[in-house]
Amino acid sequence: MASAAAGYIRRLTRRLTEDLEELDAEEMAESSHATGALPVVSCTRGQEVTMFGRLRSVESSPKAACASVEAELFDGTDSILLVWIGRRRIPGIEPGKTLQVRGRVGERDGRKAIYNPYYELRDPA
Repeated sequence: MASAAAGYIRRLTRRLTEDLEELDAEEMAESSHATGALPVVSCTRGQEVTMFGRLRSVESSPKAACASVEAELFDGTDSILLVWIGRRRIPGIEPGKTLQVRGRVGERDGRKAIYNPYYELRDPA
């Protein structure tokens, strides 16, 4: 019983003193792992994947010739670029939203990317 109390105090102390970004990344990685999703850090180009994470940023390109929506998905281990081609806006796709995506990993400007991923808006796990 004493070791359980010591463990609780150690975890509480860690939560109070550790960097909030690191804690958020750990929690997001745990949530992603709990869904059975593949971590971004371990995916490779050409691989069909399912990932779970939070959108950090969303940008749209309003040019008619190359309309697209780009979003950065962070799962606690790394981030991946999501690109929807031919769209100017997607309802529900906004920073802070949690989603599960499925698609094939590609590359854009040296970064991992998924083009036109299937997605599902999720409640934060």
